[in-house]
Amino acid sequence: MESRAMRLALVAGALSLAVIGSAATAAPGGAATTGVAEPTYPPAPITTNTPPGTENDFDVTYNVCRGTDPRCYHPWFDPNRPDKVLLYTRTSGPRHANLGPALLPGLDPPLTAANVAQNAIIKWMGEVGVAVDWTEDVEAFGSALAGLGTPANSTYKAVIFISTNRDALWKHGTAIDPAQAKNTSTNAFLDHGKMSLREFLRAGGGFVGIHNAFGTESNWPYYEGLLGNANYYSHGPFQTGTVDVVAGDSSTDGLPTAWGFKDEWYNLLPYPTNVKFLLTVDESTLPAGAANVHPGHGAFHPVAWCQYYDGGRAWVTTLGHDTGAFTDGSDFPGQPQFKQLVVNGILSAMGKLPFCSTSN
Repeated sequence: MESRAMRLALVAGALSLAVIGSAATAAPGGAATTGVAEPTYPPAPITTNTPPGTENDFDVTYNVCRGTDPRCYHPWFDPNRPDKVLLYTRTSGPRHANLGPALLPGLDPPLTAANVAQNAIIKWMGEVGVAVDWTEDVEAFGSALAGLGTPANSTYKAVIFISTNRDALWKHGTAIDPAQAKNTSTNAFLDHGKMSLREFLRAGGGFVGIHNAFGTESNWPYYEGLLGNANYYSHGPFQTGTVDVVAGDSSTDGLPTAWGFKDEWYNLLPYPTNVKFLLTVDESTLPAGAANVHPGHGAFHPVAWCQYYDGGRAWVTTLGHDTGAFTDGSDFPGQPQFKQLVVNGILSAMGKLPFCSTSN
């Protein structure tokens, strides 16, 4: 049997080895440190997810090309597509009054007079020879945008989001088998809408986001990048201010250099980057200021911009809160200018007008 003396001797030996294994070393300046030196490994290989030569166009935050370099994306867009757009107004949270009551499932469901924004877009685009389909059904949206199963064959030149909100591209309330990627009873992919939107853009499609399109899919980084690396943060009171045109563009051609409009004047965080700014609001003309829980943006508060994104075109504006903005002949401040801006913004996203030209 092991004696107490033997156990003590073994412990002492182990301690001696531990001290030897952690011999003191002299640190710079003469200070003593103890410990075993960390092992060294070969340096990590230097790699990049940026296609060679496209560093100026590739956004590593969103893993997309935000430019027109052909090495960065394949512009599959077919200019011979019909002059047709798809309007999406689904909400999964508070609903703007200009959208009216929620729509029935399917493509082109019945509209009422209260669906002001939808009726306006259909009318406005019809006046310039563009057909409009509309839906609030995420499965119908995904299927329509994908065309014949391949977004490059889509029948639309652009998709328009007006005051959608929250996770408007997710198929809610669908029980699924966790082992399946889709609902086996309805054959509907839960993320069909998101997948179809992304593939549509990669196939050269256009995107237009109006007003609370900025309160949509806030937890999907790809969509935030589509908005120009921007997201809704807050807004001030509903009030009249002065909109300034800050860049020449096909979407702003013919607008006065400054015009009055009434809106909530969204504050943004993150703030848009690597975009072409088109319009700002002069915060000094806002009687109650731009703040709510955000201090505003001071001397440069953008309200419309454009960019090339992941092979597609994105034109967006934070304007368009009130029903009056979508009502022709109303006395709403700046209504004719807003209509002209939106129509030309859609036409440019479709490729019918020069898009986001850097020469203007």
